[in-house]
Order: sequence, then C-alpha cells, then structure tokens
Amino acid sequence: MVEGQVRTADVTDRSLLAVLSDLPRERFVPKAKRELAYMDGDVPVAEGRHLLSPRVLAKMIQAGDITPASAVLAIGTATGYAAAVLGRMAASVIALEADEALAKQAADLLSELEIDNAVIEVGPLAEGYSAQAPYDVIFVDGSIPQPSTALQDQLAEDGRLLAIIQPDVSGKACLFRKDGSTITKRILFDASAPPLPGFAVEPTFVF
Repeated sequence: MVEGQVRTADVTDRSLLAVLSDLPRERFVPKAKRELAYMDGDVPVAEGRHLLSPRVLAKMIQAGDITPASAVLAIGTATGYAAAVLGRMAASVIALEADEALAKQAADLLSELEIDNAVIEVGPLAEGYSAQAPYDVIFVDGSIPQPSTALQDQLAEDGRLLAIIQPDVSGKACLFRKDGSTITKRILFDASAPPLPGFAVEPTFVF
C-alpha cells in the first residue's frame, strides 16, 4: 500500500510513511471485507461509512503539517483508522463519531493498539467538539459540502482544516487556514469520497 499507492502520490513525510507502514489497516475493516483493506479506494466499514483511500488520506494528512505538539480533531472517524494514524503523529486527538456502535468499535481498537492519546467522543459531526477547542488541525474523514461555522470557530490561530469539499458528484481536497477572523482556502487536488452525515450548506459561510 505504502510503496504502490502512497509514495507514488508524492507523499514524502517520513513519520507519516512509517505510521502507515506499521499500522494494521485491516483491523479497522469488518472481517468479511478485510481483503479490501489495502485496495486503492474507499473501503466500506458500515452502512454508508468508509475508510478513505490510502492515497487520499495520506496526501491530506501530509498537507496538515502535523507535529508531535499538534492538537487534532478528527471528524467522522468511523472505526478509527484515521484517528489511529493521527494519534501516532500528534500530541492529542479527539475523534468525533455520530454513530455510537462505530464509536465503540473505534475506542476498542485504539485501546487494543495502545494509542492512548486519541479519545473517541460521540456527537453530531458538524458541531465539532468545542470542549477541547481550539485545535491546530481539524481533519474531516469524508466529504462535506463545506465546513460548518462550528468547525471554523474551533480552529486555533493558524489552524488548518482538511476536508474533501464535494457539493455534488465531483470534489476537491482542500486546506482551510485560520488567520485572525479570516479563513483562507486552498485546493490541494481532485478527490471524491462518500459524504459524512449531518452537514448542510450554510449560505452565510464566507471564506
């Protein structure tokens, strides 16, 4: 996966490559679908929920400039794979999941893998998790029409939000950065992913 999909996509962050090589992705996939765990595409893990393709996940995480001091919020963690990757790279991770059954699976897997700096919380995804804000990085683990105002407000100064913005059938991986009261947006690359629940277009949201 790392050699055939990730390195060839210009992912050069050594710490990220090491984590992806070491972390057992198949553990986050239902047993009946584990042969799909390392495929070059989104992997279904529950009804309407997926793991992002390795290439897309890695390119987005690399763009977030995550350091061992970073506080990260992961939105829509499903079974917890992205939260586990982020937990191996950052100081702390809050992983938010709306589905209680998926949240329990994620928490159990993180515990089994001894990733104790990543905590699973249950709640509406678009609302984020303000109790531990602000965050240096917010990683959205799926596609959304646009970031909610709540997520914008939970970014630290110079904080980065990574998401696949997909208002229709096509999408783009984007990096949003907070500078005072301003949010700037940079398109990273073309990408698509299954949509996360609970997000709606907010007409008043301005970049």
